[in-house]
Amino acid sequence: MSHDFTELHDFPELHSTELQPDAYHFSPDDPRLRDVDPRFVIDFASYDDIDESTQRWTTWYDVEPLCRGPEPRPDWVVTSRGAIDTELGILKTGKEADAHLVERGDPRDPDNAVVMVAKRYRDTDHRTFQRSALYTEGRSMKRSRDNRAVKAKSTWGRVMAAGQWVSSEWEALKRCWALGLPVPYPVQVDGSEILMEWITVDGETAPRLAQTRPDPALLWMYFEQLREAVATMAQAGLVHGDLSAYNILAAGDRLVIIDLPQVVDLVGNPQGMDFLLRDLANVCGWFRSRGLEVDEHDLFADIIATAF
Repeated sequence: MSHDFTELHDFPELHSTELQPDAYHFSPDDPRLRDVDPRFVIDFASYDDIDESTQRWTTWYDVEPLCRGPEPRPDWVVTSRGAIDTELGILKTGKEADAHLVERGDPRDPDNAVVMVAKRYRDTDHRTFQRSALYTEGRSMKRSRDNRAVKAKSTWGRVMAAGQWVSSEWEALKRCWALGLPVPYPVQVDGSEILMEWITVDGETAPRLAQTRPDPALLWMYFEQLREAVATMAQAGLVHGDLSAYNILAAGDRLVIIDLPQVVDLVGNPQGMDFLLRDLANVCGWFRSRGLEVDEHDLFADIIATAF
């Protein structure tokens, strides 16, 4: 099949030495394109250079599909190829990772930009994994040599252990989100960085539960939310492993659970039950300090009864 293509001389403006900014921009109904095969017409728009000291081009398309958040995705997730990630500063520092605020937005669609939390795990020389062996019991890697290296705490074993924490939190976030649990939406994972939803109240980072003093009605509502969340996790065979009022956010009248790298298997981990009871003791202790009489042993019995 032959096609009649418009010759370059049909577009004299392309030969001009005084090109206007939009000289190359033709709308689909431009009469100058009437003889051009529509398959060769594209809508092209250029982007300005970025400030590499504080910005990067979006990494959404740098990762494999399995490294992106579960579908259906929230409407606020930005997937434009022209989006730019801009560093806004450190939100929180920790023993194993630091949390940064990153804005992702397309300069041509600024109204839909979104601020996310970028949790970046440190390398093996700048982080500590206290009681890591207790948390990782019951977990396994695909290659037996990697399992042996982790147990021997060799150099390669420490590298693999560090990767375990990143992948563990990523998988835990995805699984908890799929279960309908109150956790930040996991946007993507790229190496040692996890991008996730920024939980806010009136445009500011939501406070930790430990920082709040809710009235009796809200206190009881918080406890019921937390009881339901822990029970749902247990029914799925999951235990947070380090739950306390310091890794629960109070986003208005709802709670959001964060910091999930140490999630353990309730049955597969020999100490899974102990971890669950400790989690409940931590949160029940906080609720009692605020005037709500709850008992971790009674709660533990109720949760185990519903889980099995």
